Amino acid sequence: MNTSVTRRYHFAASHRLESAELTPAENAQIYGKCNNPYGHGHDYTLEVTISGPLNPETGLIVPYLRLDKLVESKVLQLFANRNINLDVPAFVRLVPTTENMALVIAQILQDAWEEHFSSHPKLSRNGQGDESLSEPRIPKDEAAIFSVIKTINDEAAFFSQPKAHVKWPRAEEAA
Repeated sequence: MNTSVTRRYHFAASHRLESAELTPAENAQIYGKCNNPYGHGHDYTLEVTISGPLNPETGLIVPYLRLDKLVESKVLQLFANRNINLDVPAFVRLVPTTENMALVIAQILQDAWEEHFSSHPKLSRNGQGDESLSEPRIPKDEAAIFSVIKTINDEAAFFSQPKAHVKWPRAEEAA
């Protein structure tokens, strides 16, 4: 029987939303105050949901301490208290929107899964098209990190790509 569990992690980071493909006026119109030339910061909540069968000996899908270590070493050390545009290589050219952050974090977790859980169920993907964007397939003997959800001002948008959830602060929290 498969079940799911979500772990929450918190970090603060700064960024500037600006696309090189847009004019300064277009960037200001699309990104508003998030296009501040000096950047700005947010307190983020990252939710990582795993799904799979319970280990009959432990009653866990995966050991939580290992999951925490994975997120700490591969995600939080990279993002926490950093300027995302300057300090996270994936965002040198990619706009650090919440959506892009969720996809990058999801890929980081997928890439590091086997290193941290080699003796546990493996992550599995459909294997069709671009695997970094494919839905995870969750057979009963495998675990998967899934569910990309972006929340901005209490409006949720669900994405078909797998893995992480980054919660943007509410407008009143960001001010």
